[in-house]
Amino acid sequence: MSENGQPPSDGERTPGPGNGPGGTGKRPPGGGFLMGRIFGVPVYVAPSWFLVAALITWVFGGQLDRVLPELGNLRYLVSLFFAVAFYASVLVHELAHTVAALRFDLPVRRIQLQFFGGVSEIEKESETPGREFVLAFVGPLLSLVLSGLFYLGLKLVEPGTVPGVLLAGLMISNLIVAAFNLLPGLPLDGGRMLRAVVWKLSGKPMTGTVAAAWTGRALAIAVLIGLPLLSYAGGASSGNPTSGFDSLTDALLAAILAAIIWTGAGNSLRMARLREHLPELQARTLTRRAVPVASDTPLSEALRRANEAGARALVVVDGHGDPTAVVREAAIVGVPEHRRPWVAVSGLAQDIKPGMKVSAELAGEDLLDTLRATPATEYLVVEPTGEIYGVLSTADVERAFLAAMARPQS
Repeated sequence: MSENGQPPSDGERTPGPGNGPGGTGKRPPGGGFLMGRIFGVPVYVAPSWFLVAALITWVFGGQLDRVLPELGNLRYLVSLFFAVAFYASVLVHELAHTVAALRFDLPVRRIQLQFFGGVSEIEKESETPGREFVLAFVGPLLSLVLSGLFYLGLKLVEPGTVPGVLLAGLMISNLIVAAFNLLPGLPLDGGRMLRAVVWKLSGKPMTGTVAAAWTGRALAIAVLIGLPLLSYAGGASSGNPTSGFDSLTDALLAAILAAIIWTGAGNSLRMARLREHLPELQARTLTRRAVPVASDTPLSEALRRANEAGARALVVVDGHGDPTAVVREAAIVGVPEHRRPWVAVSGLAQDIKPGMKVSAELAGEDLLDTLRATPATEYLVVEPTGEIYGVLSTADVERAFLAAMARPQS
């Protein structure tokens, strides 16, 4: 499956509190194993891949037993090779998305191979519908190219041999991957292509997302109902009705695919709604006004000055008035009131490190990206001229972020 074929990320990272300003700045690799880097992008294999690889090995091994019975138990080694080769094809599919994203200056955090396919985690959205269309189309295109190459290879080997069976299997599997991902519903590549077309026609990316997401939900229902019916009809027409076990397997597969598509479509809507409200996150409006204090100022005196000025934060300055540290709110709360006259603000302050000084003009994803790059609890906010504007608390940003997520789409 494509970069869009796995929930929750539709090839994107949610710029939220879990990996945002209040977090570590990086999401954990989700329990995956780092296999290496390609074009500077780390490639992970999720634990679920091993389960799918074992399933493919077992199923394909059963087919080999009918086609090449002379292999004996060696058929499982050949089947394992097929499973690895198939996921190598999936990796090529994801690399197509990755190369296109890097070409458009869209950072890619990682590629992960996992249950039912792979994900290319692209950090940002495409800026134009044309780029969105290309970014989505290159994955299925590469899968079609691979299918064609395996077909040509099939012509060069003797049919009924191990190479012939492997090439035929890889040709068909890549053709299925391409066809499935071209279905016009999010979170599949075809859904992103549909989104790009509607975006281009309407001029509104949100309109494209809504259309493609609801098409994806309709597609999920069609898969849930249609896949078992097609399997049953195919077995009946061939005179070999499917067994109860096969019917159960088809129904389970359909349910899993439908759940993936439905969940991915819903997450795409959620991400679009979030991005629509992200510009409302503005450093200037979220910042707490601050008063400058010397490092040896008692906490009680510093708080008195802040109350008189109507400020809610403290910034430690040197003898020249230049900011050197931000007093942590959590540290203030932890000091009992009777001890505050004897505690200097310097003991409660965090030094301002590179990246902890942000512009009051930052907003939206630019603001979140800046905070994510240097995780901290408070940041010094300055005017474009360099003057102190106030202190930005990650707690305030996260509250505003969650409020934006909960707000209904416009």
